[in-house]
Amino acid sequence: MEILGTTLRICVDDLEPTVGFYERLTGSRALRFERGGVSVAAVGCFLLMSGPESELEVLRKVSATIAVDDVDEAGAALAGAGARIVAGPVPTPVGRNLIAAHPDGSVFEYVDRRPAV
Repeated sequence: MEILGTTLRICVDDLEPTVGFYERLTGSRALRFERGGVSVAAVGCFLLMSGPESELEVLRKVSATIAVDDVDEAGAALAGAGARIVAGPVPTPVGRNLIAAHPDGSVFEYVDRRPAV
């Protein structure tokens, strides 16, 4: 499994001023979408999330988002190395993802940009 990059996950109270800051910081425009009642803005290597505390509480448990070429391949490599697949793979607005708990207890989201079949 090749790791292509990582995204830092940030939960915020008010998405609008935060998005503006990160757009100025990175020089890129936010890609926005809604997921399970949570407003999300992807800006450069930052994933900003705002919504009900009950939803954010779950999202805060995931340390980072890791981009891979193929989520299925990543899932097999993770399971083979001793990780537990918590959820997925499932489709997202830009590809697919899965959530995995590593043996040390760390939880990560793995994403690819492949459409769901």
